[in-house]
Amino acid sequence: MSNMPQVARRAVVLLSGGLDSATCLAWARARGFECHTLAVDYGQRHRVELGAARRVAAVLGARDHREVVVDLRAIGGSSLTADTPVPKRRDEAAMAAAIPSTYVPARNTVFLAVALGLAETLGATELVAGMNVLDYSGYPDCRPEFVHAFESLASVATRAGVEGARFTVHTPLMELDKAGIIRLGVSLGVDYALTHSCYDPSPAGLACGECDSCRLRAKGFREAGVPDPTRYEKS
Repeated sequence: MSNMPQVARRAVVLLSGGLDSATCLAWARARGFECHTLAVDYGQRHRVELGAARRVAAVLGARDHREVVVDLRAIGGSSLTADTPVPKRRDEAAMAAAIPSTYVPARNTVFLAVALGLAETLGATELVAGMNVLDYSGYPDCRPEFVHAFESLASVATRAGVEGARFTVHTPLMELDKAGIIRLGVSLGVDYALTHSCYDPSPAGLACGECDSCRLRAKGFREAGVPDPTRYEKS
């Protein structure tokens, strides 16, 4: 039997600083991955999430954390990257009715492309992302079809792929509702007070409590029976 130490598999984890991505990092760490976290400063109005990502990476034991700047505000097309209102006070039916203005064109394609480049640089073949098909957002780049298509792309778009490496995009939250995600995170020791989800925070970084992301987050904590640690602008 070899006494050589086992080397942990490297993974690049997309880390926004939100509830979902923090849970993904905890999931990846629990499975023994050496996690290299990646946050993207894409011109989002809620840039406070970048600070949350740094906190989460440090507390949950990322091997290293880096931020990449990609200016999606230059193309706009979303209430997160342009000066248009973020939808507020919508119920679940309204959220499910159509793709909302908070959809950022090509965002997850760009994010995964940058993560893929980092993975190839690190000699990693594992990517971890928080896409979720049960979220009421209805974003097209959060669906299994998109993830599978990107894995196929990775095999032909990289030197490592052409040389035989097989890239895997892990989406451990794909079939979980918010309450299920929170229960999973709690079981893995995630401190959700470190995270930020609000699309339209106050200048002090407090959550608005009224955007789709805030409402889904609050509903998740209620249904999971877990105290909501979110700091809201209004009580």
